[in-house]
Amino acid sequence: MINNLNIGVTTVAFSKNLTLINKLKDLGFKNVYINEAQKRFTEDELIIFLNKCDIAIIGLDKITNEVLRKVPNLKVISKYGVGLDNIDVEECNKRNVKILHTQGINKRSVSELSLAFILMLLRNVYTTSNNLKNGIWNKNGGTQLSSKTIGIIGVGNIGKDLITLLQPFNCNILVNDIINQDLYYSKNNLLKKSKEEIFKEADIISIHTPLTSDLKYFIDKNTLSLMKPNAIIINTARGGLIKQSDLKWALKNNIIAGAAIDAYEIEPPDDKELIEIPNLITTPHIGGNSAEAVEIMGIVSIDNILNYYKQR
Repeated sequence: MINNLNIGVTTVAFSKNLTLINKLKDLGFKNVYINEAQKRFTEDELIIFLNKCDIAIIGLDKITNEVLRKVPNLKVISKYGVGLDNIDVEECNKRNVKILHTQGINKRSVSELSLAFILMLLRNVYTTSNNLKNGIWNKNGGTQLSSKTIGIIGVGNIGKDLITLLQPFNCNILVNDIINQDLYYSKNNLLKKSKEEIFKEADIISIHTPLTSDLKYFIDKNTLSLMKPNAIIINTARGGLIKQSDLKWALKNNIIAGAAIDAYEIEPPDDKELIEIPNLITTPHIGGNSAEAVEIMGIVSIDNILNYYKQR
């Protein structure tokens, strides 16, 4: 059946990976289209690209009502990655566009980056490295992660994996999630807390929630002001959870000690002043993009398509 179908890949990481591209081509699709420009599409570019496709492998591209309205041939979306907050799921259901996705496949890639951020900020690895590149010999080695209090907001696949990685550090771990997970918390010596309590008590806060209307800008001046002056915050989840202008204010005014962000409302980010803050680590949304995660996300996105058509 698939040899009569056109498939397109919008995500750049997949489009760069020859192993994944060849795997897709070997399956016998009528046409395989990739993101040859290797950039995030504008909405108009995305519409033009998807107009050629019956099936699309989608990364972080925004699949809105407007996009869906203008690409009537699109019948299947296979998610490259895990979150669905960039896809209008309700509108897809109305238009009988099938969404295929598998949770948790890139969790270790993201959790390792979160841990790296924590260690780099606490031990001043990032700031002293940049100092030394500029001729400044700064021997301030920061503080150890061991026995710190860390708050994890969002205890899904990635949050749980970070908790696993933190075990050797003997941290006091505070957790918050909308789903009742008391048994898991009890088994792993975790303390369930409100978001407000986490902001007040934690030395480190790591965010692992989806971006929903309820969580839009839930980290702002008010919540940042609750944090300890020596605390740090990590966001490897989604842009829009932290109000970037308020984070900039908090860092510039020493309200908190440091931060690391891997996701932005606008990508690439256009706030040069934010990017240049010395105690802020900024990375270009690489959390789920380890070589291993790129490959497994690609394979799963292909396998989900094959399994879907086998069952029809």
